[in-house]
Amino acid sequence: MSEAPPTTSEAPTSEAPGPLVLLLSGPNLNLLGERQPAVYGTATLADHVATARAAAHAHGLSLEHFQTNHEGELVDAIHRARDRAAAIVVNPGAFTHYAWSIHDALAAFDGPVVELHLSNPNGREAWRHTSVVSPVAEGTIAGFGGHGYRLAIDAVAELLAAPDALDS
Repeated sequence: MSEAPPTTSEAPTSEAPGPLVLLLSGPNLNLLGERQPAVYGTATLADHVATARAAAHAHGLSLEHFQTNHEGELVDAIHRARDRAAAIVVNPGAFTHYAWSIHDALAAFDGPVVELHLSNPNGREAWRHTSVVSPVAEGTIAGFGGHGYRLAIDAVAELLAAPDALDS
């Protein structure tokens, strides 16, 4: 299935009856498949969203995706998710390292947050080693390429099924 890289909120393509998971994609992720394939792979953002959507459906969850290159739009999407989405999976891209407004918005969200990265930021340049998102996320999935999208949805499903799962 080929679709243009999303730049606005999309309705789920499947009618999964379960809770809503919001998948957020930050700046430049719309260029996946073209931008630095040696680092990020050749799969497109649409490919990754399809992987996440299939994983969500398998868990009885619905998925909505939003991509933007603008920090304030991500903050607004997080605000809109309050009292609407059960969980957020966020690949903040470069906003990972300095976007305190995204940190604050995620801190005000009342469900699980999973941070996601295709590459391993800690294995790259030193400036990528700090995440302002990690302190407000239940966990981070990084360095597994496109498999990370499925792993992030699996983690969210586990957290929603057993909120104290990380305590064991």
